[in-house]
Amino acid sequence: MSQTNQTWVTEFFLLGLSDDPQTQLLLFVLFLAVYLGTILGNLLLTSLVLLDSQLHTPMYFFLCNLSLADLCFSTTIVPQTLIHMLSRKKLISFTGCAVQLLFILFFGCAECALLAVMSYDRYLAICDPMHYPLTMTWRVCSLLALACWSSGVLVSVVDTTFTLNLPYQGDNRIAHFICEPPALLIVASADIHSSEMAVFLMGVVILLAPVSLIMISYVCIIVSTTSGRLKAFSTCGSHLIVVILFYGGAIINYMTPKSSQELGKIISVFYAVMNPMLNPLIYSLRNKDVKRAFRNAVNRTPFCRT
Repeated sequence: MSQTNQTWVTEFFLLGLSDDPQTQLLLFVLFLAVYLGTILGNLLLTSLVLLDSQLHTPMYFFLCNLSLADLCFSTTIVPQTLIHMLSRKKLISFTGCAVQLLFILFFGCAECALLAVMSYDRYLAICDPMHYPLTMTWRVCSLLALACWSSGVLVSVVDTTFTLNLPYQGDNRIAHFICEPPALLIVASADIHSSEMAVFLMGVVILLAPVSLIMISYVCIIVSTTSGRLKAFSTCGSHLIVVILFYGGAIINYMTPKSSQELGKIISVFYAVMNPMLNPLIYSLRNKDVKRAFRNAVNRTPFCRT
């Protein structure tokens, strides 16, 4: 049947992670707990940084930006997913899908750039501590943060434009729980080669380039530190965990041939749902400065003083 006899899609049906009611209920509880943990952890970490003057450093400035990106990234994804887990028809309008797609890419790409900048900040602090205060000034930090958010705008606009400019006719079932370019391109009613190339090239810019910078930073840290090599690597170990979870999953989904839609959905859970909750835990769990700031904040509360 020719495409002229097919109607244009006005809404999409998200198949989700499972069609079993009991499994969906279990996933609902899990996703809700993760989302609440994401909100609590990131807001707590941001509040501690803002309230404690000793945490007013470039490292924690970038960490606050990362927490903001995580909060917005998770809020763009999880609430809609929770609603669909409790509803029979997991429908989302074409406009709603476009908005979700745009914001997922914006906040996700900004986080990619922020993680790279944070690794560069740690490289300067560990490998060149004498010149670090002169190099990483507040003006430089502000410009780097602005560049990170600007890169999110650029990549999200390009990917969204190339994805949504394709015709969508007939099949409106997306084998995913969110609107992502790889899942949308599969149901497009036209040749998707140019769109796939655009998504791939943006992936080179916002995924491969930052992760390469991060790896180079780690190598330089390990090579330049001799007696404190183990301690230096331990300091950045938490950052490495985030890199593996976030970049690894995104690269598999966006930059490799789609061998399995089911695998793509599972991978998305890790970098889109779990990672925003893990970031504040990983960065603060073994951080004595954050622990000290938390104890001071607790001791300043009226309840604890009494």
